[in-house]
Amino acid sequence: MRYVALLGGINVGGHRVKMTELQAIFEALGFQGVATFIASGNVLFDADSTDAAALAAQIDQRLAQQLGYNVPTFLRSLEELQHVATYQPFPTLTLNPGDTLSILFLAAPLPAELHAPLRSFRTAMDEFHIDQREIYWLCRDKTSDSLVNWRLMGKQVRLPALTVRNITTIRKLVAKHAAEG
Repeated sequence: MRYVALLGGINVGGHRVKMTELQAIFEALGFQGVATFIASGNVLFDADSTDAAALAAQIDQRLAQQLGYNVPTFLRSLEELQHVATYQPFPTLTLNPGDTLSILFLAAPLPAELHAPLRSFRTAMDEFHIDQREIYWLCRDKTSDSLVNWRLMGKQVRLPALTVRNITTIRKLVAKHAAEG
């Protein structure tokens, strides 16, 4: 089965990792067809197992051993990533060229009791939509200009571990994933 590992904390916050090193770690785990995509911790690979949770745990453990810090791993199959790439989280909104659509990837679906608190952080500039293990965040400008009080959200919502990717990156990953498959 072909997977994409979306790794959290790679090449941010002082944690610099060469993509060749990531590729070697995944190959040492016995995965085939290993390829990295841009230097932000996206690794495509084939595995015999269909147990994504066990694979993610195995990868987490090996990355912590090799890199010396925890690296949360979020696995998606081609079908799951295609769904994310084509999903329309805001079908009634008109997206403008300067808008940014980001996806917050979670290991498990967001608990129902966190949906309303998360949505309460909507601003005139920011919208949130939850679908399965993803939270779609629309920012009507650059994400660095967002009006969301992320610190307060972190205290009130207590989101589980996540990693964030821009929709453009996801669509390019899907195209690469499909081309290699």
